[in-house]
Amino acid sequence: MADILCVLVCAILIILIWVAIYDSNRFVVRQYRIADGRIRKKVKAVILSDLHNKRYGRENERLIEAIRGQEPDIILIAGDMVTAKKGETIEPAVCLIKKLAAEYPVYYGYGNHEHRMELYPETYGDMAERLGQALADIGIEPLVNARTFIKECGIEICGVQIGKEYYRRLRVPNMKTDYLDGLLGKAQDQFFTVLLAHNPDYFAQYAQWGADLVVSGHVHGGVARVPVWGKGVISPGLRLFPKFDGGIYRNGGSSMILSRGLGMHTIPVRLFNPGELWTVTLEPSGE
Repeated sequence: MADILCVLVCAILIILIWVAIYDSNRFVVRQYRIADGRIRKKVKAVILSDLHNKRYGRENERLIEAIRGQEPDIILIAGDMVTAKKGETIEPAVCLIKKLAAEYPVYYGYGNHEHRMELYPETYGDMAERLGQALADIGIEPLVNARTFIKECGIEICGVQIGKEYYRRLRVPNMKTDYLDGLLGKAQDQFFTVLLAHNPDYFAQYAQWGADLVVSGHVHGGVARVPVWGKGVISPGLRLFPKFDGGIYRNGGSSMILSRGLGMHTIPVRLFNPGELWTVTLEPSGE
């Protein structure tokens, strides 16, 4: 009996290791559609989040091919394309963004890793400066508590960078009701508002502020997901079975696309949790 149990345990471990290797090196494409009367012209966006310098192919050719296959009009980035780690390169992310920007308009919202590099140059050296210069050379101005408009489409794209105090471990700190107004000003009701907001824990506050569509990441799908149940196991804030782990969420008239991301860091593995490449089609009502 002991021998049978040992064989069974070894077989399960081998299966889990194989699944982890498989899931850590692939991604799936997911799609979502939103119709709204304020949208004047259909726009299809590909969403990238939490790449963390991951390469799908030597030059990310598998990822680029998948993006092209979606035939997007724009690219939305929800942060953490790089990893804030001493001595870490930024080249894989920069190379990918440069290639995409040559073909599509790119709207880049920062995540906590880009922000961390800015806050602690004594730890991360000139990583933030190099990233900022690389994006400037490409022609991209990150949406850091800033907004831009696609007026012919009736769409406003905003990027919010909340403070590091909102990325606490084990708990979700309260956010003051006027905090987002202080960062972004008031949402404009005449436009359909897309908010690039890396941390999904504050979806209720984003919706209350006036975001019609929130695009988030950060949680990596919970690193591992429980088969059948499908729930993510742990968040970067070390909270078990986080409320927001991946997928589509709704709050009143607002929706949130929470990507499980494309890369990894700290816990360099995915289990029953492949990376995600989201597309969202924004179209006028009635189409």
